[in-house]
Amino acid sequence: MALDPVAYQPYTDPDDFIREVTDRIWVQRDVSYIVDNYEPDSIVHGGLGTVVGRDGVVEGSLMRIAGTPQHVGQAEDVIWEARGDDAFLSSHLVFSSDENLVDGRMTRIRKRTVANCLYRRGRMVEEWVVRDELADVLQRGLDPDEVARGLRFRGYEGSMLKPAPSDVLTAGDSGPRADDHRPECEMVLEFMAEVWNARRYQKVSDYMVRDLFLHTVGDQTIVRPDGYQRDLLALVAPFPDAQFAVRDVQTHHAERYAGLRIAVLWTMHGTYRGTPAFGPLTNRPVDLLGVSQFLVQDGRIVREVRVFDEIALRAQINATRGDGEFTETNIY
Repeated sequence: MALDPVAYQPYTDPDDFIREVTDRIWVQRDVSYIVDNYEPDSIVHGGLGTVVGRDGVVEGSLMRIAGTPQHVGQAEDVIWEARGDDAFLSSHLVFSSDENLVDGRMTRIRKRTVANCLYRRGRMVEEWVVRDELADVLQRGLDPDEVARGLRFRGYEGSMLKPAPSDVLTAGDSGPRADDHRPECEMVLEFMAEVWNARRYQKVSDYMVRDLFLHTVGDQTIVRPDGYQRDLLALVAPFPDAQFAVRDVQTHHAERYAGLRIAVLWTMHGTYRGTPAFGPLTNRPVDLLGVSQFLVQDGRIVREVRVFDEIALRAQINATRGDGEFTETNIY
C-alpha cells in the first residue's frame, strides 16, 4: 500500500519519523513538542489503564522525564504498517540501559518498552504502550508487591472495552490493514492459538526454531523450547483459565532488523484463582495488556520480544483485594 508522505513528513519514512520524534521528546526533552505531535483528543492505553486527552500525555511525560533525567531510549526495532494512504501503525521497541543513583551508588537499569502508535497525517491518534516496570523495580532492589501497592489501576476505556476483532488480519483495533505477509501472520496467530490458548505446549517446536530467544519481562532472556514452555506456564499458572485475544497485527520486512517481524498487540483475560504468585487469591478477573514482536525467518519464529507491565498487573489484583493506599498514578 502506497503511503502519502503527509503521513510521516518531514522525515524520510515512518521508521525515521518514530525514531526522531521519540528522541526529540524523551532525549532532547522537548516536552512541548507533544502538543504538535498528538491530537488534542488522543487516547493512550497502558498497563494501569487509559488516558484520554493530550494534556495527560504532556503531564505524564514531564513527570517521567524528570524522574529519570539521564534516560536514553534506543530504538531496537520499529515495525510499521500503513493504515490507509495517510496513516501508519508502528510498534516501537525501545531499549534502555541507564545508570541511576540507587541508595548512594550508580546502578545500571536495563529495561524495554513497546509503544504501538497510530499516526494519521503525522499526528498521534491512539497509542498502546507497555513497559517492563518489573525490570526497573528489581534492579533497584525494591519489593514488587510494595511498589504495586502504591499504584492505582484506573481501568480501560474506548477500544479496549470492545471485543477483540474477529478477523485481525483484515482489521484490528487500529483499523483496516493491507493483506501483507499473510502466510507468516497466519502461522504466528496459529502458534498463539495452539500454544498460548489451547495449552499444547509440546507444539512450541512446530513453530519455533530450536535455538529460539525469548526476551521477556524482568529483563530476562529465555532460550530453547523447554525454557519457552516453562516461562509461558509461569505466566498463566496464577490465571488457569487465561485466554489471550489478539487485538492488532502489523508486519514489516527490513534488513536493518534482520528481516520480517510481526508485532502482535494482545490482551490476557483470566481469573486470579490459581498459583498465588501475587499474594492471596481473589477469584476476580484481570486484563493484561501486552505486545509481542516475533522475528520470522524461513517460515519459523526465531525470536520473540514480549513486553507487559507486571507491576501494573499486581496493582490491578491489589485493587480487587482492597490492598494499599492508592494515589492518582501517572499511567504514562
